[in-house]
This record gives sequence, C-alpha cells and structure tokens, in this order.
Amino acid sequence: MNDGKIKVLIADDHKLVRDGIKGYLESDPDILVVAEADNGDDAIDLLSHYEVDLLLLDINMPGLDGVVVAEQVKSKYPEVKVLALTMLNETQYVRQMLRAGAEGYLLKSCSQKELLKAIHTICEGETYFGQDVMKSVMEAMTPRTKLKAPRFYPVELTKREMEVLKLITREFTNQEIAEKLFISPRTVEVHKRNLIEKTGSKNIVGLVLYAVENGLDKD
Repeated sequence: MNDGKIKVLIADDHKLVRDGIKGYLESDPDILVVAEADNGDDAIDLLSHYEVDLLLLDINMPGLDGVVVAEQVKSKYPEVKVLALTMLNETQYVRQMLRAGAEGYLLKSCSQKELLKAIHTICEGETYFGQDVMKSVMEAMTPRTKLKAPRFYPVELTKREMEVLKLITREFTNQEIAEKLFISPRTVEVHKRNLIEKTGSKNIVGLVLYAVENGLDKD
C-alpha cells in the first residue's frame, strides 16, 4: 500500500451516496479513495487501472449487480477485499454475497465509526459483518430452514479450539480473543487455520455456519 494507506474503490450508483461515503472514509488518514464507479461494469474495469485494496460495493446497481461483481472480482483479483454496503438485509442477499467471497457485509444504516472499523478489520485479514447481518445468516441456518443434508458434519475439536470458535461466532477480533483467553494473536490465528482445515470451511464465515449447524455457538 502506498504510504501505508488502504486504497478503496467505491461502487454505488448514487453520486450523493458516494460523496458521503468518500467524506467518511477520507476523514481517516489511513484510507485513500482512489476511484469511484456508478455501475458494476465500471467497477471491474477500474480495478485494471488502479491499485485497490478494498472494493466497497453496493448490491443494486445498473448492469452487473453487486453479487456478480463480487464473483468476478474474486476470480480476477483475489487479493482485493470486498465489503458490501447496502440497504438490503434480506437473508438471500447476505448468503449470495458470502458465497461470492465477500469479506464483509454492512447496512447503509451503519455508523461512520463502524464502517471505518469494518474496513480496517477486513484489510487486516479478518471478516466483518454487522450484527443484524449475522443474525440473518444464523436464522437461515436454524433447524427450521436447514437442508436435509447438512453442509458440515461434526468433527473432534480441542477445548481451546471450541473456545476460539465460540468467540469467533460473537465477532471477537484476533486481539480480543487473545486477551480473553490469555494467548497471543499469533496463536489465535493458528487455531483459526486449524479450525478451517478440520471443519472443511473456506473462511471465517464458513466457521460461523459450521458452529451454528452443530449448535457450537451456544454456551
């Protein structure tokens, strides 16, 4: 990153919204908005012209919608992080963006503080989902709506891995988990990698879904 700044591309079809978001982001000295797009096609095209760390992406846009854009970005530019920022809180959209590979999902009703926190968290290699969003994901995985064949099957986890997994479902960061369990952030990361490998998950979101399906998110 140039000068250590997080380089962001904003994709939203409303200029007023883009201007507001840009103002929010550039109040943070560690974030730089390098480009803006008002449709999905332009967002993908701009990625070939600018060095971008994070794509801040609306879902409802002219041309390619946010889900398709996220899929193509993850295919062509896997190093670019994707954070959905939308008015849509329906479970179907949340799940579609997760399957597309987005590292985060926020509603436009979020605060400036939460938006900045989400960007920093994602660019540090973690995921970030607003509380309302995670509620939608978990509700979609309750026994009432689960498929007959579960996606995840129980595996044997150590006591420490169980502790880390439960804290992950509560959206604790690596640093917060480390402080809670009196271990180092590096050790937390090792436990996360082991959990992903053991459960057959693709990412942290997959771990959350694994925990919910198997009732491991409860105390």
